[in-house]
Amino acid sequence: MIGFSKLICGTVSPGDALRYGRDSSRMPHQLLQFSRDKKPIVVWNTTRRCNLRCRHCYAKAENREYEGELSTKEALAMIDDFASFGVPVLLFSGGEPILRKDLLKLAKYASDKGIRTVLSTNGTLITPKIAHEIRRAGISYVGVSLDGMEATNDKFRGVKGAFDDALEGIRNCTEAGVKAGLRFTITKHNYRDIPGIFELIDEEKIKRACFYHLVYSGRGTKMVKEDLDHKTTREVVDLLIDKTYEFFCDAKDTEILTVDNHADAVYLYLVLKEEQPTRAKEVYELLRWNGGNNSGIAIGNVDNLGNVHADQFWWHYSFGNVRERRFSEIWTDTSDPLMAGLKNRKPLLKGRCGECRFLDICNGNFRVRAEAVYGDVWAPDPACYLTDEELGIS
Repeated sequence: MIGFSKLICGTVSPGDALRYGRDSSRMPHQLLQFSRDKKPIVVWNTTRRCNLRCRHCYAKAENREYEGELSTKEALAMIDDFASFGVPVLLFSGGEPILRKDLLKLAKYASDKGIRTVLSTNGTLITPKIAHEIRRAGISYVGVSLDGMEATNDKFRGVKGAFDDALEGIRNCTEAGVKAGLRFTITKHNYRDIPGIFELIDEEKIKRACFYHLVYSGRGTKMVKEDLDHKTTREVVDLLIDKTYEFFCDAKDTEILTVDNHADAVYLYLVLKEEQPTRAKEVYELLRWNGGNNSGIAIGNVDNLGNVHADQFWWHYSFGNVRERRFSEIWTDTSDPLMAGLKNRKPLLKGRCGECRFLDICNGNFRVRAEAVYGDVWAPDPACYLTDEELGIS
């Protein structure tokens, strides 16, 4: 996750993280990405059931019951382990997590244990009543997915009216005093909607917007050819940089971030190096502390059946199941070659990724994307849009 607003607008400096010793147990949530100890943020797919039919769904979710999902008792035990292990953030995802009947009970339990709780949802089921229940459960942030303006979004999500319902969900959260933001996954089919999305963000006074690069996994594997080409990706990132500047200069307090492509970190640094060289040095230090892609390090996933994965896009490879071993044991066990490799991947990277001069701020980007395209976990990430010259490759 690359905080464009924090980095471009100078709202965070290295001193802010050093004030807490870069200790995740002491740092406020907005600085966790710069921690030294890298305790994992956990994405838990609470259920696979979903009321929408999104084309990019890594969970291949459908609107039906799935057998074998973690029980309430098993989930509570897992949360106990998260708390003991020092997991700083638990993100409840799906499917559609609101379809899980004990969701808010579990969220309240985690919150009471000192874990920051976040909800990732399509937003269509958030009525005013549910929004107030979300607040009472202690959920600190709700990320609502929109994948374009109305026509684009509803086609992509497979249900007419999904756009209006999601927007109403954001409004209901805001009215209930719950911070809510927008999540947008960029593809060939919707990138032209981004200017309209920024108008929507402004009109609705949405406080946070995350723009996700496409990750080829699950149902999304079929979408490799629907990702942007490198030239268009650069143009989109340039637009996001410009809009971040524009919002900041107009004193709009919306936070802009990009997710799932750490080439953005390198590109942003190179832009700042030309335009704001002094700030660029601070940004480089922050990005180095961020560490680049943290799959298997500071981001982990537990699916609806209790299987542990390097992140939410690795469902085809499990390190173990929380029913059999605690998450904390699984996460620290490097006897699995993939877990060991992800935790110390730099010597294993091949091609452009292995030769890149920016590995300390990118960390080889998404290994699951390399596997999807080349069949090799350590091959170059095909979504890196930077040139050999920019990466220092001869």
